[in-house]
Amino acid sequence: MDIKEQIRQYLAENFLFSDNGFNLSDDDSFLEEEVVDSTGVMELVLFVEDNFGVSVADEEIVPDNFDSVNQLAAYIQRKK
Repeated sequence: MDIKEQIRQYLAENFLFSDNGFNLSDDDSFLEEEVVDSTGVMELVLFVEDNFGVSVADEEIVPDNFDSVNQLAAYIQRKK
């Protein structure tokens, strides 16, 4: 499973509580679409660290890295 698919699956199961998958585009903002809130961002950080083996620095927890499937996937790829 590729990075984007893993992110979509995690969001669908843990934030959208959906069995129908992730129904947003990969560019939709998690914050604007109210998929995650500030606590949810911290859960995403733990997901990234646990599942992709990268360490997320506090200064990297910004919308440019964590606010859409595409942004998060690009961030993970840069960190690997």
